[in-house]
Amino acid sequence: MQQKVTVVGAGNVGAMAAQRLVEREMADVVLVDILEGIPQGKALDMMESAPVERFDARIRGSNGYDETEGSDVVVITAGLARKPGMTRDDLVLKNQEIVGGVTREIARRSPDAILVVVSNPLDAMCEVARRVSGFPRERVFGMAGVLDSARMRWFIAEALGVSVESTHAFVLGGHGDTMVPLPRYSTVGGVPIPELLSQDKLDAIVKRTREGGIEIVNYYKTGSAYYAPSSAVVEMVDAVLKDKKKVLPCAAYLQGEYGMRDVYLGVPVKLGRGGAEQVLEIRLLDEEREALAKSAEAVRELFRILKV
Repeated sequence: MQQKVTVVGAGNVGAMAAQRLVEREMADVVLVDILEGIPQGKALDMMESAPVERFDARIRGSNGYDETEGSDVVVITAGLARKPGMTRDDLVLKNQEIVGGVTREIARRSPDAILVVVSNPLDAMCEVARRVSGFPRERVFGMAGVLDSARMRWFIAEALGVSVESTHAFVLGGHGDTMVPLPRYSTVGGVPIPELLSQDKLDAIVKRTREGGIEIVNYYKTGSAYYAPSSAVVEMVDAVLKDKKKVLPCAAYLQGEYGMRDVYLGVPVKLGRGGAEQVLEIRLLDEEREALAKSAEAVRELFRILKV
């Protein structure tokens, strides 16, 4: 394969994303993790499935970064989950250290790469990667909105008994409690969902979308979602590598769009070979704009914790 993708973090999200990438023959993949033997073992396991799944893309596991040199896209999933007794500030600072270290290694070896950040807290870790890499904003963005929209699309399809292919959902804002799902921009077969569902059902879908991650954590008890997040990552990487100019909701660094500056926020973005090539602005109602401003302020609170 001529294209190369590095996935940093061989946990559930990273490993599943790497597997989907090679199975679809989108690129050769380097899977990096600090745990000795884990990325190597997972890479070998995946390659031994190649004769059955019929793919010729290659995946290699590594505990270092030399093999990542010349990557076209780098997906950063490395980081800690919040543990009992750990404050929000503790989590931000610890993951800042991890993501910052990863970014330095990557930027040194792949100065032209596009960075897709998945590590949490997502919006803050995007800012860490942007500051540390020194890359332009178009080449550092985060995966959140694709996942949040996918969840909302499933909830809509489930409520109406229709194919997920007929659904479209629109979610703005930060990745968390302050995200801003927009039912009036969400459709089924082109029909806005407020015309198809009662307000009570719409409110329930919005609430469930906001709490989509914690719902799964509550089921797993000791883990978090990875099937849907890895699919969301791959859709974004696919849009970049194939220069699709696909409009997807991503955590992008705003410089005046939506009246916001110097903040990462989930907005519709045109993704292509140049990365986040354009932020698309849509008309918002006053209450929607207020909700987006509240979400931006929550992200800025995280930025204030950063020591980069």
